[in-house]
Amino acid sequence: MSDHVTAALVVVLAWWASTGVVLRLVWMAPRTRPVSVGILSLLGAAALVVVHQTASTATASGAYLAFAGALAIWAWHELVFLLGWITGPRRGPCPPGVKGWRRFRYATEVLIHHELALFASLVLVVAATWGAVNQVATYTFGVLWVMRLSAKLNVFFGVRNLTQEFVPPHLRYLTSYFVRAPFNPLMPASLLLGAAGVAWLAAPALASGAGVFIVTGHTLVATILTLAVVEHLCLVLPLPDAWLWRWVVKDLRREARQDV
Repeated sequence: MSDHVTAALVVVLAWWASTGVVLRLVWMAPRTRPVSVGILSLLGAAALVVVHQTASTATASGAYLAFAGALAIWAWHELVFLLGWITGPRRGPCPPGVKGWRRFRYATEVLIHHELALFASLVLVVAATWGAVNQVATYTFGVLWVMRLSAKLNVFFGVRNLTQEFVPPHLRYLTSYFVRAPFNPLMPASLLLGAAGVAWLAAPALASGAGVFIVTGHTLVATILTLAVVEHLCLVLPLPDAWLWRWVVKDLRREARQDV
């Protein structure tokens, strides 16, 4: 059981820390942004190499390194998106009165380059681990990609809690595509499928006689999916998760505004 607990704690700490680091870099002075992107770009490239090198390593350390590699690549995408470097061709608020398919098209246009970049990275991760025994990186990035897409769709269709305070000023137009609503039909399906995915991923790790690699790898991915499900719940229940990272940007907003 200690292997399960260790892996789960590593995921929680890595998720919290990586999100905090990205938010901090985004809200720092604009002059720091090229350096931040440059450093994370190098880390992202190194992470892809790590993913490839660990693909044939069926050990606990190999699982941890593969997970870290996938998370580092994901962090790069989060940074360049929140900085506004890779978003989409439409860079303005949703026109008043736009509804239905047209509104969906506009919302897609503000994010499409980001979505294509994420998909391209997923393809690279899949290629780097193709046919190998260690699929932790692929599962991790795949879970993050699917659940983030689900979260974006749910925010588009309507959720109770919209965490808009972390959207930087240069991306504030994105909030015009958000909808505050007590319910949307996609959310129950997202939660149900997410919970089913957690159960499916956790089963091999909880099986009697499971090896340390299976225990570690499946616990890592099951935990990151669990956190994604919790984030979905925070969108609809009075359980805002913003306080987890509010301290990160609190002291940096004034500096960012002064340095624009």
